[in-house]
Amino acid sequence: MVGFEVDAVLGDPAIRIVVCCGSGGVGKTTTAAALALRAAEQHGRRTVVLTIDPARRLAQSLGLTELDNTPRQVKDAPLYAMQLDMKRTFDEVVLTHTAPERAKEIFANPFYQAMSSTFAGTQEYMAMEKLGQLRAADEWDLIVVDTPPSRSALDFLDAPARLGRFLDGKMLRLLSGTARAGGRSMFNLVTASFGAFSKAVQKILGAQLLTDLSGFVSALDSMFGGFRERAEHTYRVLQDPQTAFVLVAAPEPDAVREAAYFASRLEEGRMPLAGLVLNRVHTSAVPELDAESSAAAAARLGEEGDTARVLRVHELLMRQVVRETEVAAHFTDRFPLVPVARVPAQPTDVHDIAGLRAIGDAF
Repeated sequence: MVGFEVDAVLGDPAIRIVVCCGSGGVGKTTTAAALALRAAEQHGRRTVVLTIDPARRLAQSLGLTELDNTPRQVKDAPLYAMQLDMKRTFDEVVLTHTAPERAKEIFANPFYQAMSSTFAGTQEYMAMEKLGQLRAADEWDLIVVDTPPSRSALDFLDAPARLGRFLDGKMLRLLSGTARAGGRSMFNLVTASFGAFSKAVQKILGAQLLTDLSGFVSALDSMFGGFRERAEHTYRVLQDPQTAFVLVAAPEPDAVREAAYFASRLEEGRMPLAGLVLNRVHTSAVPELDAESSAAAAARLGEEGDTARVLRVHELLMRQVVRETEVAAHFTDRFPLVPVARVPAQPTDVHDIAGLRAIGDAF
């Protein structure tokens, strides 16, 4: 198994983005925060950590009460942190790529209000947009991205293709062309042009929703101006050696399976996988004393006595070490060239800068 030299990644000026992926409950957000803090403090890099996860775990791990869509400096540390606000990011795209009056119309459109807040895939689109904004600003030496704790964590990689399918869909092109024709309301024009089809659409959607959709579709060209191109550019950046993907897992079957899934997904997308952080690993100060020898020694000493109790605790620990090693092997045997860093289990949850520094020192 190859050792993962985390500091070599964090200190490399050619690496500008680190993306952390992993299942829930493995300490991924804590790891992302610890990586960012170590890059800032130990390597002097101007670093921002961005979480796409809608939960508040990053703020908690940094000892903050809240985070928002704008980078803010962490107290008592040379580190900046932010949390993706899907709605605000979408609004920023509109404001940047449309005239003020047009932007007001878009913001007031019910279809836009629904899409910008709840539409499937918007979170991933806006994650790609925000990452592209941060990278294009060239303000940061390193951007650390904390992805959501699920298989959807890498959905933002599909954002360019999914957006293209959405914008190029036959129905949307039909509606968009009709909306741009001007002169008559969307519903009347569709009725005149498409007869029975329009009646079916009206029956399903209703005239008001169709009108709302008309206004939304007619604004697509300006609202999404260049978005697909920017998303595709960001996708290429993620394939570039300037990006390092870091998998995070605990030595548990489900977490290791998810890590293997992510590794395969990155391999398919030709994304640069830097290594695996195996978190919450148990170790022994006396590894040469295995579980069986410890149990036998305890049995010889009898039921009572501190030494016998210590030996039994050591027996349980060594059995756990063996189990964790066997579980981790499901990943390391399948991906023998992926470097692995083992982080020992911490006695308490990490929720402050001191705890993050301890994690960083353990890499």
